[in-house]
Amino acid sequence: MRILLIEDELKVSEFIRRGLTEEGYQVVVAADGEEGAFEAGEGEFDVVILDVMLPKKDGFAVLAELRGSGNTVPVIMLTALGEVDDRVRGLEAGADDYLPKPFSFDELLARIQALMRRSQSIQATAPLTIADLTLDPVSRQVSRAGQEIKLTAKEYGLLLHFMQNPGKVLSRARLTEHVWGGTEESFTNVVDVYVNYLRKKVDKGFDPPLIHTVRGAGYVLRLPE
Repeated sequence: MRILLIEDELKVSEFIRRGLTEEGYQVVVAADGEEGAFEAGEGEFDVVILDVMLPKKDGFAVLAELRGSGNTVPVIMLTALGEVDDRVRGLEAGADDYLPKPFSFDELLARIQALMRRSQSIQATAPLTIADLTLDPVSRQVSRAGQEIKLTAKEYGLLLHFMQNPGKVLSRARLTEHVWGGTEESFTNVVDVYVNYLRKKVDKGFDPPLIHTVRGAGYVLRLPE
């Protein structure tokens, strides 16, 4: 699990980073708002820990940029400000939780774990849709333009990962890791073969095509530009 920590106080960020690393999390640290907004836009994170009082761009601005771009990653806001108005402002701006300083690491960890459980539960049950293509994770039914599409287990796993990451270029190595578990099959063209199978079922006979090849990088599920 990857966590983005946006905190300019070195002692605080090191305290949090060390604790989370010991718990098995991968932690990326940004020391100001501009760097934090960039990292959040470029990488994939399970949780963002966001301080309010940041140089260059404050936490509220970073949060507004995240939510404005459609990024729904769970966000915990940290602040030394204890006023109720500040907490309300953060929550109304799209924060998922709010933790005033000083705080115990155990409380922060508990809140992170609660947010991740909630996020995973929502992601696991909400239908996924792009254009007229729909995937229901509960029933495992897939349809396009109202027409049911039958997929094998691997085809379904591949499409699910694409639909959980719309618009993102996914490398063959990443697809192998998520769909095949990073087995020896990663040394074959199995990803290309299964993407071709999937295209024949999801794109053939429908318009527009949704699965695209990005030469030298991998594949992406998106509407054509």
